[in-house]
Amino acid sequence: MSDSSTPRYTGVAIFLHWLIALGIFCMIPLGVYMHDLPLSPQKLQLYSLHKSVGVLLLLLIFIRLFWRATHRPPALPAAMSAKEQRIAHGMSHALYLFMLLSPVTGGLMSAFFGKPLVLFGILPMPSPVEANEDIGKLFAILHEVSNYALCTLVALHILASLKHHFKDRDDVLIRMLPFLAKSRP
Repeated sequence: MSDSSTPRYTGVAIFLHWLIALGIFCMIPLGVYMHDLPLSPQKLQLYSLHKSVGVLLLLLIFIRLFWRATHRPPALPAAMSAKEQRIAHGMSHALYLFMLLSPVTGGLMSAFFGKPLVLFGILPMPSPVEANEDIGKLFAILHEVSNYALCTLVALHILASLKHHFKDRDDVLIRMLPFLAKSRP
């Protein structure tokens, strides 16, 4: 179904998509794992790594949003109903929203709890806020909720991609996977 004339995402968009996906797939389990650890040097190191990668992911997401704003993605398949297209656009917007909210709420939670951010143990970052434990607790809840929402949206995104590939047999998944661009099972 797909050939060299199939509209494709740009190489930059594909690279950023999979790099951010890898980051999310690493950060969620790391966050769950480190949360329940007893206070120790290992836990502090994992929190520091988690925060640093979160800042890096936030930067990559902004780059991805800029790239998307300046490089139009391929059109959705013509066979998709108007309702499906609205759902696809809504899901895309929701994914971006929660990809932004997750690191922002996590960073603000840490800042309000008075925990310093030292990027990858090298570059100390000034806190954007004064410590306030009550507000920190609020951002802890927001961070957890945004992560659950993000996990749900990512799962739905994956399921929708598989539905398009195996049931609808369109090119929605293929155009984001360069190694499948020329052939289809």
